[in-house]
Amino acid sequence: MERDRPQNGDPDDEADRVERTRRPRRSGGPAQAPPSALRPLGGRRSWPGSFAGRLGAPLPGLRAMARLAGEGALRPGPGGLRGIAQLPFAPAPLPRAGTADLAATWAGHASWVLRIGGLTVLTDPVWSRRILGTPPRLTPVGVGWEELPPVDAVVVSHNHFDHLDAPTVRRLPRSTPVFVPAGLGRWFRRRGFRCVTELDWWEAAELRGVRFDFVPAHHWSRRSLFDTCRSLWGGWVLAAAGEPAGRSVYFAGDTGYGHWFREIGDRHPDLDLALLPIGAYAPRWWLSDVHVDPEEAVRAFQDLGARHMAPMHWATFVLSAEPVGEPLRRLRAAWRAAGLERDRLWDLPIGGSRVLRA
Repeated sequence: MERDRPQNGDPDDEADRVERTRRPRRSGGPAQAPPSALRPLGGRRSWPGSFAGRLGAPLPGLRAMARLAGEGALRPGPGGLRGIAQLPFAPAPLPRAGTADLAATWAGHASWVLRIGGLTVLTDPVWSRRILGTPPRLTPVGVGWEELPPVDAVVVSHNHFDHLDAPTVRRLPRSTPVFVPAGLGRWFRRRGFRCVTELDWWEAAELRGVRFDFVPAHHWSRRSLFDTCRSLWGGWVLAAAGEPAGRSVYFAGDTGYGHWFREIGDRHPDLDLALLPIGAYAPRWWLSDVHVDPEEAVRAFQDLGARHMAPMHWATFVLSAEPVGEPLRRLRAAWRAAGLERDRLWDLPIGGSRVLRA
């Protein structure tokens, strides 16, 4: 696999990367939708017993699961695992980031260290070597836990084990503000967290000048045999206040391709960065409703109208049947075929960072 360009050497050099040209607003589309409803931080709320009505497609039944087992398509074949040694891994110290900057560091899978509006925010933090039902990590975590600055907030997209990791969560101070989907707050409160904000789609809350908007995704939730779709799933838009408008980043979590990307872009028309999954997509007949493939990730990026894209959800855990190095190769090919500027693609190695300066 082609290695990424050096973006992870001296942290001061990386921190000095300046990209000032903001993308123009979209024109010719629908009028911008009203802002999401703003909710107070914390507090307990009542939710329905199931969010199955939010599914974009029916979940696979027993016949589909039997077909999957019969095809033996749960994991890559031996040839698909030969690229593990070439997976991009280049840990480096976190770059400097001012309060008006946006810094993104990929820790692996869907775990990012984001600095925005002066806050340090973790997304779907998974620092464990392995998670339930999968082999150990293909690559180490890109940022040592002891290297993290104080964590100001955590956002969680949904409750699957590769996005919500109990051993990692136990490392956090119980005073850490946590932003979670509707129905997932009880899981955190039972573990002693004191500031848990549960949001429905198109709701938002603010923390020290940074707005956290919970947005829809084409996915589902389950953590046991008995809680399918009892909590919601989605992505997050983080936006810092500022004049002119502060930096903003969209974290997709886990999602299939569909109409929500266009609506998210219409409601948030000046996204600086979109963090989009590109892995865990094969076989398509099994996963297309809930996981984008690399080509669909490029389409989603175009729907969003974001300025930059950083891929994630690959090179960390073996969750499906595609060869381990294939997602990035296909993403780069789709990016070229779409005629997109190369510097708008932040194909970081695990442990790599990029910074957008004010």
